[in-house]
Amino acid sequence: MKTHIAIPNSNGETLHATLEIPADKKVNQYAVFAHCFTCSSQLSIVRTISNELTQHGFGVLRFDFTGLGKSDGEFADTNFSHNLQDLITVNTFLKNNYQAPTLLIGHSLGGAAALMAAGNLSNIKALVTIAAPADVAHVTQLLGERKKEIQQKGVASLSIGGRPFKIKKHFLDDLEKHDAKEIIPKLRIPLLILHSPQDKIVGIENAAKIYQLAHHPKSFISLDGADHLLSKKEDSLYAARSIATWADRYLNVFKERALLKPHQSQVVAHLDLENGFTTHISNGRNTLVADEPLNVGGDDAGFAPFELLQAALGACTNMTLKLYAERKKWPLEEVYTHMSFVRDTLDNEKIETITKMISLEGNLNEKQKQRLLEIAAKCPVNKTLMTGVNIETLVDTSQ
Repeated sequence: MKTHIAIPNSNGETLHATLEIPADKKVNQYAVFAHCFTCSSQLSIVRTISNELTQHGFGVLRFDFTGLGKSDGEFADTNFSHNLQDLITVNTFLKNNYQAPTLLIGHSLGGAAALMAAGNLSNIKALVTIAAPADVAHVTQLLGERKKEIQQKGVASLSIGGRPFKIKKHFLDDLEKHDAKEIIPKLRIPLLILHSPQDKIVGIENAAKIYQLAHHPKSFISLDGADHLLSKKEDSLYAARSIATWADRYLNVFKERALLKPHQSQVVAHLDLENGFTTHISNGRNTLVADEPLNVGGDDAGFAPFELLQAALGACTNMTLKLYAERKKWPLEEVYTHMSFVRDTLDNEKIETITKMISLEGNLNEKQKQRLLEIAAKCPVNKTLMTGVNIETLVDTSQ
């Protein structure tokens, strides 16, 4: 679930932000995501990682820096100091209106901004950088020969990522004021560094420098094969899941939640149309992903719907067999339930069949195996599928 928010910055201009929360609307902790130089919060890596983190209990606020994306202001009039102030503004907004964020994530120059700002934000308990430069002045390498023109004329127009931008001399001058070599060693919070060895925009040596400068606890994850923008969805998903697992170690994000009552919503499935068919499913304590295969237009990021149906049947079958064997004190050690779903037509009548092939491991005799196969057909999900279930569809009018 996402909400678009307008946040006034220190100059009275409006920053465009999007707050994404878990499908069940229960946020354990909040995170802030800072995007890369001249990018926006709509960049694929930002949307994918933010959306994935919500499946792990985070509320994620992604925003556009002043003059970028949908935020007000002129980019040419901003500099790195403005970016730092925007981060502080967004952090304060979350603290005052929702809950103080504990995780700060930054990509590329946004990662450098996160490194520089984190020490001044006492509520931030963990920090993540993705493809971040060790020196903020690294961004001037993108300017090429136009850097000299900017220094001589005070301004130059150039294309970055296929989009026109004006860069003024005060932007370059401001970069010189920020020395990461002084700031990073002073950080005293857990740091996760993600970087691709094949990054052609910000070389992998930057990750090594950040790691050397930082204090423990610090971690590095190689995004091998990824480009600077993590433009392949599988790369940004891998990064997101790595961040979520790492963050839980230091932030204890996955808090125990009480079981839902029978008449409450027990399972929530959430689909953001910007993410194709990728659907996140939550029961308030655990999450999984559903998707469609590549050959029907999906990203194959999770189980297809009918695969989930088979998964429910297989899981129920295995659990039922375990309980029965334990009650009988039979030497059942492992159960494998292989399933296939076939849709066919016979005499103009549609026939759908799920076949269960069960493999039983353990020192069982033939009589015991036969009895277990009979019990397999009596698991609750099997019975429901055989007898049918009434499905009532309602519209949520609380929105």
